Amino acid sequence: MDEVKVVVAHSERATLRVGDVFLKVDADQARIDVEVDAMALAPVPTPKILWRKPPVLAIAEVPGTALGRLGEPSTASPAAWAAAGAAIRKLHDAPLPPRPGRAGRDLDELAAELDGECAQLVEDGYLPADLVTRNRQIAQAALRPWPPAFTHGDLQIAHVFVDGDEVTGIIDWSEAGRGDALYDLATLTLGHEEHLGDVIAGYGTAVDLDVIRAWWSLRSLLGVRWLIEHGFDPSAPGCEVDVLRSRM
Repeated sequence: MDEVKVVVAHSERATLRVGDVFLKVDADQARIDVEVDAMALAPVPTPKILWRKPPVLAIAEVPGTALGRLGEPSTASPAAWAAAGAAIRKLHDAPLPPRPGRAGRDLDELAAELDGECAQLVEDGYLPADLVTRNRQIAQAALRPWPPAFTHGDLQIAHVFVDGDEVTGIIDWSEAGRGDALYDLATLTLGHEEHLGDVIAGYGTAVDLDVIRAWWSLRSLLGVRWLIEHGFDPSAPGCEVDVLRSRM
């Protein structure tokens, strides 16, 4: 019998692996609806859906290996990172999906959440005030009007699979929708700034690097407390706290 492996689990959702099948369990079926719809529309390789029986979605294993992991050096080649950039550009150029996604949140609401989170981080002693203040200043550059694109919304490197220099699949589409293209590029390169040039080369057009850096700070500020409270360690080497410190 195949072993059941817990890939990730917290109070909101869990992903289990049984052989070459992944079982995604999510109490919020709206997220699963978004994921299923986005995978059907995305012009890039996505996992094959095997079956769905709420609250479970079963998908097939994607060939290849993840581009990398946050906090660990990536063993993928520069060409593989460039291929990821090209795949993202193909996604961003696709017809817009019907819904806004994680990368397309209202700017006023996002700014209010960010300010509240910054205050909480200092008040609860998670991060020193100067570190939070500096990164909040940097994050401001992300809070500007943007042309809508088809965005993944959670494009961390562990969600992009490659085989050699070819992208074989992009997983976890529950945050997909209309949004800021630079949010995806920033999420992919968070903690891996050394590969940003490769990604942009594959993406094929100039981008505003200050906005990329702003999204690094903003995403990290919003993630620290959530990660701690859900059993993850954002202060591990190369992770969110190190990203924030690198901006000082």
